Amino acid sequence: MERFETLESNVRSYSRSFPAIFSRARGSIMLTEDGRKVIDFFSGAGALNYGHNNHAIREAIVEYLASDAVVHGLDMATPAKLEFMETFRSAILRERGLEYRFQFTGPTGANAIEAALKLARKVTGRQNIVSFTHGYHGMSLGAIAASGNRFYRAASGVSLCGATFMPFDGYFGPAVDTANYLRKVLTDESSGFDHPAAILVETVQGEGGINVAGEQWLRSVQAIAKEVGALFVVDDIQMGCGRTGDFFSFEFAELSPDIVAMSKSLSGYGLPLSMLLIKEEFDVWRPGEHTGTFRGNNLALVSATAAVNTYWRSPTFSQQIQRMGEVMRRRLEVIASKHGKTFVVRGRGMALGFDCQIAEIAAAATRKAFEKGLVIERCGPVDQVVKFLPALTIDRETMDEGLELFEQALSETLREISVPAN
Repeated sequence: MERFETLESNVRSYSRSFPAIFSRARGSIMLTEDGRKVIDFFSGAGALNYGHNNHAIREAIVEYLASDAVVHGLDMATPAKLEFMETFRSAILRERGLEYRFQFTGPTGANAIEAALKLARKVTGRQNIVSFTHGYHGMSLGAIAASGNRFYRAASGVSLCGATFMPFDGYFGPAVDTANYLRKVLTDESSGFDHPAAILVETVQGEGGINVAGEQWLRSVQAIAKEVGALFVVDDIQMGCGRTGDFFSFEFAELSPDIVAMSKSLSGYGLPLSMLLIKEEFDVWRPGEHTGTFRGNNLALVSATAAVNTYWRSPTFSQQIQRMGEVMRRRLEVIASKHGKTFVVRGRGMALGFDCQIAEIAAAATRKAFEKGLVIERCGPVDQVVKFLPALTIDRETMDEGLELFEQALSETLREISVPAN
């Protein structure tokens, strides 16, 4: 690791959290250069929902590369792009009664958010974006302006503007309906609150601490957006592609967003791919108004098509995710109750958070977990929440082993750090 310290920028992060050289990976198992086995409960920050080197998807990639088909084509028309759009429309959108146009943005989720905000402002002629406390939408200037974390915002080095933050569901506790507050300030002509171009929301806040929005709250926010003439934009970058059980994280609330931003596991293989799903009436772009060299990489489109065909042609995979998510939740709740009342488990599907309340505990537990052979990360305002994002394809034995390693790490941590009683 000394050579990495010498050669790579100080900005590196995960190589500090997980100080090893990883050489191979398959499914939910990673191998270090010295042959150590590590269980992956991080899944590339949600970019590897189908596991490392998924062979069903890899076959499509290898076949495409061997054919000398177009890999880089800007936004030119290719068979790979057409097949992806037709497959996604038939297997995902129509099955859910949704109709969208596709916009392939730059390869990052942040660029998808930038495009969504730019388009909302163009459609409405307004400037302001409503986003929510503890939200996270990316590191580029527009995306970070709509994100709450002060650490990331401070690194921008410029004044961040164009977004107004409203309290997320549960921000003031279960007794306060923050959607009512949002409706009040947006409909009061003297609230001092400019009508927004868009309301941007995550149905489950990943980086913010695995904060889960309720069904009725989300429906209310969508209705408010319509009432005030704002576009309703769902950031499904980390929580989409099955992470919460359904393909889209908003399906359970029967929402119909005006724009959906997707990335991370969209390609199915960890290849960079991002897109917007846009309702036709809001597709008001002039040709070339939002462009980029690496839009819709064809290799990633091929792997994305394979992922949809392999896992989403029937409800079986979704049901499996929900079952495994419930197994994981029950086990974490047992661990929480066994080790102290201060711990809280929350989430949906296979996106779960173990809130340690104290950042020191979460930091020590994840560090010890890695020493024992488990990659697991933290999230939340001060990184006090241990975030569980295992591959959706993980087998029960590997999941149980990883949860056991986490409990061992937590137990050792609590022997060293005292936890205040509630």
